[in-house]
Amino acid sequence: MASKLDIQKLDSAFKSRPDIVQDIQKAADSPSRVKLFNEIANFVYEQIGDQPSGSSLKRRRVDIEPSQNGNGPNTTASSTIEDVASENILLEIKDISVSIPQRKKFELVFTPKHIYARVPSQTTPAPGIVFAWKDIEYAFYLPVPEKSQVQHNYILFPRNSYSLTKTGTPAEDPLVFTVSAGAPKPGSIGGPNASAASAVSDSYTTLFNWALNKCLQAAGNNVQIVVADPSKFHSKVRQPHRPKEPAVHVKAFRGSKDGYLFFLENGILWGFKKPLLFIPLDKIAAISYTSVLQRTFNMVVEVFTGENGDDEATEEFEFSMLDQEDYGGINESYVARHGLQDRSMADQRKAKRELAENAKGKKDANGAEEDANGQNGDDGMTELERAQLEAEQQLQDDEDEDEEDYDPGSEGESEGSGTSSEEDDDDDNDAAEDDEMDEEDDGLGDED
Repeated sequence: MASKLDIQKLDSAFKSRPDIVQDIQKAADSPSRVKLFNEIANFVYEQIGDQPSGSSLKRRRVDIEPSQNGNGPNTTASSTIEDVASENILLEIKDISVSIPQRKKFELVFTPKHIYARVPSQTTPAPGIVFAWKDIEYAFYLPVPEKSQVQHNYILFPRNSYSLTKTGTPAEDPLVFTVSAGAPKPGSIGGPNASAASAVSDSYTTLFNWALNKCLQAAGNNVQIVVADPSKFHSKVRQPHRPKEPAVHVKAFRGSKDGYLFFLENGILWGFKKPLLFIPLDKIAAISYTSVLQRTFNMVVEVFTGENGDDEATEEFEFSMLDQEDYGGINESYVARHGLQDRSMADQRKAKRELAENAKGKKDANGAEEDANGQNGDDGMTELERAQLEAEQQLQDDEDEDEEDYDPGSEGESEGSGTSSEEDDDDDNDAAEDDEMDEEDDGLGDED
């Protein structure tokens, strides 16, 4: 019977979990426990240790797709789950709520080459939730809208996880997970770097910012985590659940899906329903405002679809039902500040609007007749401001028509009868007052 632990076998069986080996060494304080741990190590070793071709576990794969541009230094070959699981674990953070690609609580595992999600008690990554550090193109830290308790989402976009064409389908989902404003629970951080992580674990935010930045930098990826800055953009709509805190998002629909727009320093992000969409700032050709109503308007973002951003080919993404209160912030704090082109009065939109106005035979918002070509000149107003003036003019026209069509009818006759009756009453009162005055005069005459 073995009197000591078979460290070599333990290391081979749990090579992806050195923390387990350390815990076993601490717990092996009696011959019976040493025997038990050695038996466990032998069993695990037989299952996965020296069976590269026969084990069904070895044949299970996770597709870590290479970068779609094919030219960058971050293009990598596909790896198996076991390849990723065999990497040295740097850090483990338990009980993290992942919403995309799967909605479930996982352990997030950091290795030198990857970040992946793992089901508790499992030693291999969850299929489809493995991301190479050097493939991450964008990283965000954004508040979760409409939550009474403060929560934030981390969003990691690999290069092939978003598409700027309507017909294109992302090759994979980004990684989206949620953290609370508090500190991690005791025992929720593991791995060789747990001690170093504890020094920055005042909150989940400080912990993940530190861990993500360290791993990205170590992989040679200079991606920075982008946050929403309320001093540069915030919604004018008051949040009922946290009224003193400005919202950095704007409610908007994309098709039939409701979501939120974030106007960030490096682009516009719509989330948090699949598929998420991120439009980099350098891909935005123009922004237009359409379907302007009394309380809402639509925003159309025209994007370049060329590889280098200078191709003339473009596509449009429309976001609907934005609140009118947010127009000023979007147009002034974002569109104008970033020098984006406002194509609300672009030729094709202008032509459509003029055709509609000509069909109705109306005057323009300033009350001036359009010329023979349907042109009313450029008065410097945006389409939203022009539409508001038109709505006011239409309301005034409707009120004028109501007044012109007004017919008193029988009600007027009734009012006239009422007026005559009042005049008769006044005449009777005047006559009574005259009689009283006559009586007083008669009395005075008698005294004389």
